[in-house]
Amino acid sequence: MKDRKTYQGSCHCGQVTFELQAKLEYVGDCNCSLCRRRGALWHFASQQDLRIIKGESELTLYQFNSMTAKHYFCRHCGIHPFIRPRLDPNKWAVNLRCIDEVDLSSLPVRRFDGANWEAAAKALYESRK
Repeated sequence: MKDRKTYQGSCHCGQVTFELQAKLEYVGDCNCSLCRRRGALWHFASQQDLRIIKGESELTLYQFNSMTAKHYFCRHCGIHPFIRPRLDPNKWAVNLRCIDEVDLSSLPVRRFDGANWEAAAKALYESRK
């Protein structure tokens, strides 16, 4: 894919580091109870586009509600660098706030109404048909 770049990311303390291969065209902003509280801005990535470089054993898993999404965070500093999203648990959603070289103000924001997850997911699936 043209214009793809390799980005380096990490948690706050640096125990977990990763690489993301991506063409960043927008950020996803979810208002579910967890994303709203942590302030994450997401980029969705395929399995092969995210590579954990260091610290996989330092990650802790948090799950709630349907127990489908897998929210990973550093057990030392508590930062959530990526998740396996409920919308597609075979992919990744990477918290772009964990990548210093990304100018988040330059990217358009796509909102996802995670507070009303079922209706928002249905609308998203319908828009992709």
